[in-house]
Amino acid sequence: MLGLSAELLLGAYAVGMFPMADDYHDPTIHWIEPRRRAVFPLDRFHLPRSLRKSLRRGRCVLRVDTDFEAVIRACAEPTPNRPSTWLNPELIGLYLELHRRGHAHSVETWQGGHLVGGLYGVRLGGAFFGESMFSRVTDASKMALVELVGRLRAGGFALLDAQFMTAHLRRFGAVEISRAEYLARLRRALPAAARFPAEPYPFWPAVAGGSGGGTGGDAGGGASSVSMGSAHSITQTS
Repeated sequence: MLGLSAELLLGAYAVGMFPMADDYHDPTIHWIEPRRRAVFPLDRFHLPRSLRKSLRRGRCVLRVDTDFEAVIRACAEPTPNRPSTWLNPELIGLYLELHRRGHAHSVETWQGGHLVGGLYGVRLGGAFFGESMFSRVTDASKMALVELVGRLRAGGFALLDAQFMTAHLRRFGAVEISRAEYLARLRRALPAAARFPAEPYPFWPAVAGGSGGGTGGDAGGGASSVSMGSAHSITQTS
């Protein structure tokens, strides 16, 4: 069977599928197509008051694409709540290639010169597919999510995919839709001429009620762990 490639990966996202491995050391890759999909309405993203206060304190700096590899490797690290990871070396390598091609981005939370949280995802047309996030200090990954939403609004994105619904995502306004509805939104988003803003200044103030930002459609952000209970998978071993 043919091995995976960056082109194959992008093609899968374009038809509503994404890859996962069972464990870092397992070479088997499953193609996941959930029956129910979590997305965030970008124009109705909910920012909790406590997180707004944390952002305004300015104890962390939010950046994009300064250390994509560190972010994805942090997302792949086992944690007490998640002893295994869905990212294996082949997938990490493919996402690094997508990043080099401009199709994958990281939003990073820095504190005292250290990377303390962040997220990454895949960009295709006007769709952004949130993949995973990690946090080493309180609220670090949540701050990155707010910054992501601000940048996607400003860049004209129409879809932010969160894959599987969790209580954590629902707190920020994520909604769950059917596979058919998701595919319809994806088809509308793909032709959009969106851009991922790379400017060094923050975009979260627009989400928090400050200046800047733009408009957007439906969206979702990935979490550090996901449930596969409602997923349908096609298995490929490369």
